[in-house]
Amino acid sequence: MKTSDHGSTRRERRHFSAAQKAAIVKAHLVDKVPISDLCEKHRITVNQFYQWQKQLFEGATAAFERRPGKPAGPSLVERKVQQLQEKLATKNEVIAELMEENVRLKKVDGLP
Repeated sequence: MKTSDHGSTRRERRHFSAAQKAAIVKAHLVDKVPISDLCEKHRITVNQFYQWQKQLFEGATAAFERRPGKPAGPSLVERKVQQLQEKLATKNEVIAELMEENVRLKKVDGLP
């Protein structure tokens, strides 16, 4: 532990990668390593371990959303954008046709 200028002690902040966090939680869940042993070995608190475990479970659904090796399909937002682009293109075609018809009718009637 480090001592600050005010004489109080604080823990040195350590950073773990996502892969390291997953490996630590997996060691408990799969290999049945006791949480207390993992926390002591990696110098983390039990609360920190449970936080990582919670994050793992909350993000677990993403692992089942796509199949490995298959490209993901367009997202809902991407599909909506595509639909709106198609609708806009259709609208532009209709406007262009109406303008052409308007110009043609003006020429027939001799209007400028």
